[in-house]
Amino acid sequence: MPRVTCACQTVRVPIEFARSERSTVGLEWEVMLADPLTGELVGRAPELLTALEEQSAAERHTVTGELLTNTIEVTSGVGATVSDAVDDIAAAIAAVRRSTDPAGIELLSAGSHPFAQWFNQRVTDKTRYRELIERTQWWGRNMMIWGIHVHIGVDDRDKVIPIIGALSSFLPHLQALAASSPYWAGERTGYASNRALVFQQLPTAGLPWPVRSWAEFESYVDDMTRTGVMADVSEVRWDIRPAPRWGTIEVRACDGMSTLTELASVAALTQTLVEHFSRELDGGRALPTLPAWFHRENKWRTARYGLDAQVIVDSAGSQVPVREHITAVVEDLLPVARELSCEQELDGVTKILQSGASYSRQLHAADAADGDLRAVVRHLIREFREGPEQSVPA
Repeated sequence: MPRVTCACQTVRVPIEFARSERSTVGLEWEVMLADPLTGELVGRAPELLTALEEQSAAERHTVTGELLTNTIEVTSGVGATVSDAVDDIAAAIAAVRRSTDPAGIELLSAGSHPFAQWFNQRVTDKTRYRELIERTQWWGRNMMIWGIHVHIGVDDRDKVIPIIGALSSFLPHLQALAASSPYWAGERTGYASNRALVFQQLPTAGLPWPVRSWAEFESYVDDMTRTGVMADVSEVRWDIRPAPRWGTIEVRACDGMSTLTELASVAALTQTLVEHFSRELDGGRALPTLPAWFHRENKWRTARYGLDAQVIVDSAGSQVPVREHITAVVEDLLPVARELSCEQELDGVTKILQSGASYSRQLHAADAADGDLRAVVRHLIREFREGPEQSVPA
């Protein structure tokens, strides 16, 4: 028989949750750097970032590097409204363009680049990135993925885990709206969000474990750090996670949004959902949950089919087209959106349903160019500058 050793008693280190104003918004947006003629990614972030970081030091927004040198990340300040955070992101992009336009670099965002190859990309020279690649090897080198992160402030630490449990049922909806990675290394994958399935290959990434309290979350982090899985709580890479340093819940399930208006829409849906669940807890009402296996199935369905997926919406296994369910949810959340001053941004969700998410527009651009993926890059570059194309049928 295998030998079982006795576990020594350990002292769990408390994880402090910073004070945060309720339902405030913070946004992070990962952006690709590309050659305007060929559409290829260019690893030129290091030559731009010193000046950009200095320039943003006195601003509400920040501009920083990421895992790959072909990427920059822009981050908002803490916004009282979605509009506040989006204005910060717009200012950050404008600042970046003042450097990239003269340098002959174009900007675009999606969950993946249509044809870039991982072996042509360089990893940023930072210890944490080198350690990540050393540990994860081929999968880490293949992390040619771009996403958005939406932070929503939570006023009570004891609300965090219940809200994450309830919000997990809506991660597939957010994933479908943001899906923008139908291509991978030149191949049409058949998935609306190939990024969703690639990213979960990293240790501690993927759907959150169904912990039931803050104490259980602390125990999880303690187990993972004691066994060397991660260094600290910041390496919890769940699709939705507590962000104790900021006092927020952070949604990380979404592909990189191709346009600023769509980023605003997904942020508004996230903010109104969190506020709705917070109010339910204030009223002493239990939040709805789904079995973990339904969460996993829903994630796969919307990664595969995007807005054409059917999602499981209750513990009985009832299934509804995700477009239909999103429409109903948005209607239910309109009163909350009015109070949070994000009604206009939430209405943008309906526009995505009508015009199609980025993945469908990319497929349309490729089909119109007889499969030339350089045309898809040009399409993404144009959308990043001008906004989403409204003529593509859903």
